[in-house]
Amino acid sequence: MGLFKKDTKEDVKEPKTQSKAKPATKKEAKKEETKKVATKDLYKDDKKVIKKGEKNSSKTKAYKVLVKPLITEKAASLSAEHKYVFAVSKKANKIEIAESVLEVYGIRPVAVNIVTVLGKKVRYGRTMGKRKDWKKAVVTLPKGKTINIYEGV
Repeated sequence: MGLFKKDTKEDVKEPKTQSKAKPATKKEAKKEETKKVATKDLYKDDKKVIKKGEKNSSKTKAYKVLVKPLITEKAASLSAEHKYVFAVSKKANKIEIAESVLEVYGIRPVAVNIVTVLGKKVRYGRTMGKRKDWKKAVVTLPKGKTINIYEGV
């Protein structure tokens, strides 16, 4: 053993590698090394373990991703173009938002656009403050599909 727990050349033992069958040619060796396997084939036998209390975990996640629908005049005019506006979680991405809309409303979106809205600077007496940043998503649905968000408003 050397200084500062560094191994010396004498202490290092190389692992013994034994290959039982060597390929006859270099071409066969390259073919064996470059054989690709699809990722879904690797994980097709794995079963998802469901713990107690996780029956509706996908629904609860959907309601955490979609915070609330934004009910504004501009959002109402966009609904004529099959576009709906939601306030979403700050950590959500387009894929999670699309899956959440599918789970909650039963309609798969055609497109999802995201805007991060910076909070405004505000004053509380003398002290300056800032409202929190949030994320807005504009979800485009296929033609002929609608969501009833503005009922009773």
